[in-house]
Amino acid sequence: MTEKTIITVAPTGNVPTQDLNPHTPVTTEEIVQDIYRCYLEGASVAHVHARDEKGCPTADPDVFEEIIEGVRQKCDIIIQLSTGARGGSYEERGHCVELKPEMASLTTGSSNFPGAVNYNPPDLIENLARKMFEAGVKPELEIFDLAMIDGALNLLKKGLLKEPLHFNLVLNVPGSLKGTPKNLFILKESLPPQCTWTVSAIGKSHKNLMALALVLDGNVRVGIEDVIELEKGKPASNLELVRNVKEIAKVLGKDIASPSEAREILNLGKGAR
Repeated sequence: MTEKTIITVAPTGNVPTQDLNPHTPVTTEEIVQDIYRCYLEGASVAHVHARDEKGCPTADPDVFEEIIEGVRQKCDIIIQLSTGARGGSYEERGHCVELKPEMASLTTGSSNFPGAVNYNPPDLIENLARKMFEAGVKPELEIFDLAMIDGALNLLKKGLLKEPLHFNLVLNVPGSLKGTPKNLFILKESLPPQCTWTVSAIGKSHKNLMALALVLDGNVRVGIEDVIELEKGKPASNLELVRNVKEIAKVLGKDIASPSEAREILNLGKGAR
């Protein structure tokens, strides 16, 4: 029997603004409310970025802690904090791990973003992996190209990761792998056995690759971080994106995992719940 599908919502990211999309949650309260609404609709993981009082990306652990506390007052969704390159300085990016969320993102190599480098040198990667390992935080291994899978396996060999591993296959970021079925197949077939995996598809590739991920028994990530417009001139909302992928799952006969079921699938411990 196929395991249930995990829906992750990425409500904010570092790039979207309310000028680009008026539905973008920016304040702590807005982020918490959007996560809660998506939880009620079926999301079982929240991939969380933080913003400061000016609406700019921040790695400030105090802001992350406010978001965690706000969400925890409302629901038991799995919280996954971002350690991404746009969120803070080289030194700041791992501070959120000290809050001991259940999960955190870990990119296992460098790649290109539009106009910038997704900068993840080996020493930073190993330091972040070690912090997560020691804190009991499960990494979501962010994969922007094929070599990053090997990067994750090297961390496993060094004893900095525990199996089963969990991967997020990120497709269609300008400057990285295009969002094509062929590229998804290549990444999926290159994963180690007994792992779990999710697909994040940026922009126009979103709907087709979400459907393909479900067909391949993968999990899916949706949210304004990845998709600003549903179609030209129509801003996306996080709730609508979750509903859309639920409809695709329903057509394909896929059941949606609750947070407790997702914890079992992802082999999560008690974490910071």
